[in-house]
Amino acid sequence: MRKSMLIFAFATAAMFACKEEGNQAEAPSKPTPPPPPPPPPTKTEPIIGEFTLMSFQGGPTIEALAKEGEKISNDLVNLGRMLYYDMRLSKAHDVSCNTCHDLASYGVDGKVLSTGHRGQLGKRNSPTVYNSSMQFVQFWDGRSKTVEEQALGPITDPAEMAMPADGKRVVATLESIPEYADAFKKLFPNSAKPVSMENVGKAIGAFERRLITPTRFHKLLAGDTKALTDEEQRGLEAFHQVGCTSCHTGAGVGGTQYQKLGAVKAWPNLHDKGVGELTKKAEDDYKFKVPTLLNVAKTAPYGHDGQMATMEETVKMMAEYQLGKSVTDAEVKSIVAFLSALTGEIPTDFIKQPTLPKSTAKTPKPDKKK
Repeated sequence: MRKSMLIFAFATAAMFACKEEGNQAEAPSKPTPPPPPPPPPTKTEPIIGEFTLMSFQGGPTIEALAKEGEKISNDLVNLGRMLYYDMRLSKAHDVSCNTCHDLASYGVDGKVLSTGHRGQLGKRNSPTVYNSSMQFVQFWDGRSKTVEEQALGPITDPAEMAMPADGKRVVATLESIPEYADAFKKLFPNSAKPVSMENVGKAIGAFERRLITPTRFHKLLAGDTKALTDEEQRGLEAFHQVGCTSCHTGAGVGGTQYQKLGAVKAWPNLHDKGVGELTKKAEDDYKFKVPTLLNVAKTAPYGHDGQMATMEETVKMMAEYQLGKSVTDAEVKSIVAFLSALTGEIPTDFIKQPTLPKSTAKTPKPDKKK
């Protein structure tokens, strides 16, 4: 009897255990909750303000100017390049255009004032020749309107290349060299006198119009928002916020206007009257062409007199005397970072010094007299 009861109890327990297991097996599993949605993307404000780039737009782009230069006859450009390097266009045969505007050094000689005929010092700092054709006038006082006209100035300047003002010695020199004489005849077939000062200017100007150096900044202007680093973009915005873009405008970041030096505070030790010396008008006193800032990181010293040695010094001086502002060291560092992004690439193959034709017995000899 007892044995039967034990068997019944064991069977009953086993039956309930199986039923419990069956209920557990049949119970539906809880669904896995979906992952939380990703956080919304953080909205980053652009570094460059909405209106900052407007100061550099509106005129011809640097790309368009480069294409215009490429349309010029290669033969005319090559003639201009030879003349640019030829020291026989100077009285003593020791100065060329490249002497003061060294193409391998971003178009400058790195001196406060350049040395010309018989060691004479120029009156003003020699600016870069790169991108000079982009500017609305030439020279610090704007006395020449084009690079073709400007090219002739140093040749007959007594303190520079010192050739006689009438240009006859220049013409005689070039006519005495058959390769030059033939080139001028070929390129200026409709000129009664192919070898002339005017045509010398046209040839050198044609060469200079090819000296265009687009930069990463111009890629930004063309729509490449990643062309400048964040630091350089911050510098550009600081450049605008401080007020530098009131003068340094256009694709050349300058070269579009005259401005009085010491606009809000008298510039220290200023004796050069700039445009006023040319026009003799009081309202033009101490006005100078606002220079292009392209390649500015490579063209020290700065200013019409070359008295500012570094970009940092120049930024502080310009802010104080032109804008009436005091900039912090952080702002200066930021602006200088942007200015360094204005450096283009030198066309090394294009600017190599050409082989110049040899003089003949008729070629005027060097004259080192005053």
